[in-house]
Amino acid sequence: MCAFVVGVTVLGLALDRVSGLPGQYALGVACWVMLGLILRSASRVERVQTLVVIAVATCFEVIGSIIWGAYIYRHHNLPMFVPPGHGLVYVFGLRLTQTKWVRAHERLWVRLALVGVVLWGVIGLTLLPRTDVGGALGAVVLAAFLIRGRNARVYASVFAFVAFLEIYGVSMGTWRWEAHIPGTAIPTGNPPSGIAAGYVFFDIAAIALAPWMLSVWDRWRARERPLASELTMRARHDVPPEPVATPASSVAGS
Repeated sequence: MCAFVVGVTVLGLALDRVSGLPGQYALGVACWVMLGLILRSASRVERVQTLVVIAVATCFEVIGSIIWGAYIYRHHNLPMFVPPGHGLVYVFGLRLTQTKWVRAHERLWVRLALVGVVLWGVIGLTLLPRTDVGGALGAVVLAAFLIRGRNARVYASVFAFVAFLEIYGVSMGTWRWEAHIPGTAIPTGNPPSGIAAGYVFFDIAAIALAPWMLSVWDRWRARERPLASELTMRARHDVPPEPVATPASSVAGS
């Protein structure tokens, strides 16, 4: 499944590069369909977590791109494939953490991700054409999540995909990051080294909110079922009896 998500990402962003707005809408529909197919084999909790990620991430996309202008998409809009794309990123992270190798080498996997975050942050401050101070700040936050987070394995897996996604997406011209964080003098990379920290916040929201949302839903359903049964029984008892047909002979005799 992880390879499928990577393939969809590579193909989708390549097609977006040569598509106008109508083509971008078609890519968005296709992305939603593929996410729906993937979620058919997911658990209830994973489905709700994915939907939470999509909702939270879309809000941040509107704020970060459309309103704040920290990064700009090619058509200066929010592409239709972006919300389901966030869902695919989260599902990728979940499935990667469930592979035998990652489960057997969890500490090594998290350490590799931590090394990657720190190395990218240092390179962004010293070697890249644009000094990436904003990305370095995000890298510090991400490193803290990897060291102290309860779900560091998931965060490491999401970082691996986001690093690829950001570098590939920028190189394809799907989006670009501004040279400075809007409203500040803080320079940032294209892409920023610590951008995966934002995705970690999406994951935290999903992991925290999904069980609570399912609990609320189940309690509501449990209350509704007895009420529905009671209304059904009342409806059955309140049905008036069918009128008894009067024989034609009796009517004629009277």
